[in-house]
Amino acid sequence: MSKDWSQKSTLLYEMYRVNNAINTTFDTYISISQSRFEILALIYKEIEISQGDLQKKVTLDKAAVARHLKQLEDHKIVSRRKKDEDNRIILVQLTDYGRELIETSQKEKEHFAQELLTDISDTELTLLRKILVQLNKNVEQMKEK
Repeated sequence: MSKDWSQKSTLLYEMYRVNNAINTTFDTYISISQSRFEILALIYKEIEISQGDLQKKVTLDKAAVARHLKQLEDHKIVSRRKKDEDNRIILVQLTDYGRELIETSQKEKEHFAQELLTDISDTELTLLRKILVQLNKNVEQMKEK
């Protein structure tokens, strides 16, 4: 039993290390953080989205989303405006520059994924996807406790 726990603990640590390595490499590889990429990709898909709806769809807290949007707005990547019908709602959309940035970043992300997953078979990728889905389900169940 003790050995089993040790192997699982080691695996958890390895997942943590791989996650950090991927995030760090991704951030430098495409010159934008994974968090910002996630935000920009969602805005790109929606064309225009309320800041509140955006926050619900990303894996960041409300304050982090607001900080990212402020910085992205300062760099002319997104624009924000109040909704005409309800001034409490802030709408976010990409600028032309932001649209170019996310399109370029998406291509870089695809290339990054190709390199990262080199020498991993389709069967292994399918198994990895199933494992990751189950891990996410387990984490969600743990949050509910």
